[in-house]
Amino acid sequence: MSQKFFQAGRWQDAIEQYQGIIARQTGTPELYWCLSECYRHLKRFNQVLSILQEGIRRYPTDARLHFSLIVNLPVNGYIQEAISRAETASRLMPNDYTFKLLKNLLVPVIYDNQDQITFYRQRFIRGLQKLIHQTSLETIAQQKNALAGIGRLTNFYLSYQAHNDRQLQRQYGEFVHQTMVMNYPNWVVPIAMPALKQNHKIRIGYASAYLHSYSGTLWLTGWLRYSDREKFEIYCYYTGNTPDPITQQFQDYSDRFYHIPDNLEAVCEQILADKLHILVFPEIGMDAPTLQMAALRLAPVQCTAWGHPVTSGLPTIDYFLSSELMEPEDAQEHYTETLICLPNIGVSYPKPYIPPRIKTRSDYQLQEDAVIYLCCQAPFKYLPQYDYIFAEIARRMPNAQFLFLRGELLQERLERAFAAVGLKYKEYCVFLTIPERLDYLMINLLSDVYLDTFDWSGGNTSLEAIACNLPIVTCPGEFMRGRHSYSFLKMLGVTDTIAESETDYIEIAVKLGLDPAWRRHIAERMNESHDRLFDDQACVVGLEWFYRQIVHDKLNEQIFFQQD
Repeated sequence: MSQKFFQAGRWQDAIEQYQGIIARQTGTPELYWCLSECYRHLKRFNQVLSILQEGIRRYPTDARLHFSLIVNLPVNGYIQEAISRAETASRLMPNDYTFKLLKNLLVPVIYDNQDQITFYRQRFIRGLQKLIHQTSLETIAQQKNALAGIGRLTNFYLSYQAHNDRQLQRQYGEFVHQTMVMNYPNWVVPIAMPALKQNHKIRIGYASAYLHSYSGTLWLTGWLRYSDREKFEIYCYYTGNTPDPITQQFQDYSDRFYHIPDNLEAVCEQILADKLHILVFPEIGMDAPTLQMAALRLAPVQCTAWGHPVTSGLPTIDYFLSSELMEPEDAQEHYTETLICLPNIGVSYPKPYIPPRIKTRSDYQLQEDAVIYLCCQAPFKYLPQYDYIFAEIARRMPNAQFLFLRGELLQERLERAFAAVGLKYKEYCVFLTIPERLDYLMINLLSDVYLDTFDWSGGNTSLEAIACNLPIVTCPGEFMRGRHSYSFLKMLGVTDTIAESETDYIEIAVKLGLDPAWRRHIAERMNESHDRLFDDQACVVGLEWFYRQIVHDKLNEQIFFQQD
């Protein structure tokens, strides 16, 4: 019964069943893991940690329990304990490569101060060098162990330190590639571009674990919807296992759609059998098996895009498909791939459906007379050097209310920042958990101003705020990942709230709070310009021009070498 509840997502019912079993008898490792997952889904993180610790006390060499505890600790702010646990697990299970990776490459999810960023970046650099030098791939057992390890985690959080990660990504990418070379030597050799006979279509493949409702790939539906089907044949490879109505859209827009979850070799074999001209990974760096797949050579040309807006570092990825509005002048210096800047924002994002406003601020315990600044990014996007900005806005806007939707871990930092100007953060900051999409959209409609994050901008959240006509304050960063909202506003032609500095950001945020007429004017202009931004087809035309050009060039290159 407990497993039925678990599989159905009835987390509280499953918890009661699992707890009953533990009370009557010793639980199995599987039971402890399932119970921890129930608590995780319910966001009861203290119970997640305690039940995993209890399971490890009973089963000290169960790798899955150790792994779950180690990856959950940083998410809850316990980075040093996570590193200590990784070192312990590595001693207990020396042949499990996963724990070698973890003990060397763990970085915090949330930083307490700027010095921490420097400290853990240097630690990562040393750990990566140590890992590379100490890893042997001479025996089959070593090759398989390393393969399993890199298939369980990525260095996702590294890029939230706001530095140029090109060199570190290159080193890690080469390391992953060499592991894949040793395990799949036949899948890393160059592939000839398939001949393109008259009236034949160019075959484009898209491979991702996130072909469902997910921020990193939702934009991809537009590339497929507006594809020129007379010239292109679309293949989709869905390697995740949480299909939903968006998955159906991907299937509808594909000539061939494959759902191959949790089977790296099977999906690779299918891609190779389809003899693609170009293979695109919408994101690389969030899903470990996708990273493994991308480190192979499965098509003559392989690309990635800004579903995860950081260079892959992989020698097997040829092009990074980005946006002309997002990239700074020196952008190529941030990528190991050849950078391709597509027109406008580079993607055709479907205009979100925004329901009528059917709830009030009182439904969310928000002050009716406050100026509500929406702060809806994931906590790891908020870097400590910018905490003072909230306090400075509050100092000049006594009726400001900062609404954080995922910011509980930021409270200690915010308390210090507000105290530094003589304010109490609890009088200005509200922390809510919004479980349903309807409530999230209502919050956007009820807020006055959207405060974008520095160095890693909002993507989907900014586009949804624009659809709700919520004025956005943003300041473009050094890298593309800090310039999303900037590009959206540029494409809208509503640039009044784009700041040039932190000081300018504060001034704009305060002016929007103090001047409701200007706020309404900005909102009206946003509303009038939606058609410029959403469902843009110019980027698809640019994308397909690139596809045709690269296939043409590769075929001509092959003819030249054959004649030579």
